[in-house]
Amino acid sequence: MSEAQTPATNTRTLVGRVVSDKRNKTVTVLVERRTMHELYGKIVGRSRKYHAHDEKGDYHLGDVVEIAEGRPISKTKSWVVTRLVQKAALV
Repeated sequence: MSEAQTPATNTRTLVGRVVSDKRNKTVTVLVERRTMHELYGKIVGRSRKYHAHDEKGDYHLGDVVEIAEGRPISKTKSWVVTRLVQKAALV
């Protein structure tokens, strides 16, 4: 990674699964979390998709990756993939 894309040490990081790698230098990462419902107190699953920068195209569908917040790279992309947590299983 170049100096401009290296995330700082105190940035937000998330871990999620790559659900799309079709675009050039971009992966879509699905981050799932479990939170308590504000009114009813039940544990519910929440999810959100983030577009993350993948300069070399190393990460593919099904990989579990860590993403870090960075500078805006495009209209929808302000996260950078920092490391591979788990490689996708071959089917």
